[in-house]
Amino acid sequence: MTTGPGISRTPLPKGFKAGGVNSGVRRYRPDYGVLISEPEAVGVGVFTRNECKAAPIQYCMGLLPSKHVRAIVTNSGQANAATGEEGREKNWRMALSIAKVIGCLPHQVLTASTGVIGKQIEIEKLEACASEVVEKATDFGETFALAILTTDLVPKTIAQDVKLSNGTVRITGICKGSGMIHPNMGTMLGYLLTDAILPTAVAQDFVRKAADVSFNMISVDGDSSTNDCVFLLANGASGVPLANDDDYRIFQDALFNVSKILAQAIARDGEGASKLIQVDIRHCGDEALARKAARGVTVSPLIKTAIHGEDPNWGRILARLGAEGIPAASLDRMTLKIQDHLLFENGAPVEFDKTAVRSSLRSDTVVIDIDLRSGIESATAWGCDLSKRYVDINTDYN
Repeated sequence: MTTGPGISRTPLPKGFKAGGVNSGVRRYRPDYGVLISEPEAVGVGVFTRNECKAAPIQYCMGLLPSKHVRAIVTNSGQANAATGEEGREKNWRMALSIAKVIGCLPHQVLTASTGVIGKQIEIEKLEACASEVVEKATDFGETFALAILTTDLVPKTIAQDVKLSNGTVRITGICKGSGMIHPNMGTMLGYLLTDAILPTAVAQDFVRKAADVSFNMISVDGDSSTNDCVFLLANGASGVPLANDDDYRIFQDALFNVSKILAQAIARDGEGASKLIQVDIRHCGDEALARKAARGVTVSPLIKTAIHGEDPNWGRILARLGAEGIPAASLDRMTLKIQDHLLFENGAPVEFDKTAVRSSLRSDTVVIDIDLRSGIESATAWGCDLSKRYVDINTDYN
């Protein structure tokens, strides 16, 4: 069983509950959410490398990895970033209020915040809703997914059941992200939950690799947030371990799949976006260079606006590849396709039907395929087009 974005009810793994309520910080929709694990869970995470780290990031980095996590509490509307000692105290109070309700220690409650930088969170409103948000928690992820949104247009959730040698486990992913998306670790707020039994070191390796192939390969606007984090909680409630190498591979593949689908959903939901852009770079001589170049194409304002305007301006793509360090010898061998239309090959342009290519760019998903013919490495990155609405959304954000 797999459910994904657009499915109305996304089930959580065994032993997890999730809830969201409106605390009054925002005028409408939930703005305060909690994920709860009935048994203690292994908790790991990856965090923004932005040196300006929000109070919840600093707090969670000091706690993880852990074998004793009971909850993650998240508020939206106020990022609790650049808020000094007062912000750190209020973050602690947010964890403490949930800990009191579910009956655990404060350091067993992780925190995350999203919203406007530089504003103190209205902690009294959140504390007043702590009992309500726990009481309203259910076996599905939707109200929590709504509670963590900012400029997102849609909630982003997915669940996948994974058959292992000793039984079936579930992975559920929930995330938010729309603007200030250009990761340097993980991007946005992401929550990966499973009822599989995972050793702490294995869980940490899984979340790092999952972020690397998914959340680290998307960009909306080139800005890396102060609050970016991706958590993985594994509570073992299924009683099913990863018993052999096949189990490890199957579970990791499923976790990567969940993470990639969520990452694509973020890119597709970029502020003001109308198109998802997928950049595939193949046969590169260096994996790091392939990743860097693929992300470089997705972040280029010139390329993003060309895609928005349905203009097959392949010269902008070629220029960006050179700027990212793709060697001249590779550029002379490469083929470049947009929507399966060949535009450039062996160092020279190819005649193509411009009307047909323009028509293909009307799709809500645009695939740019770059074959460097120079090695065995590959990378895929996701981004979105850049529209006039992006400016409107961000000038009106406050």
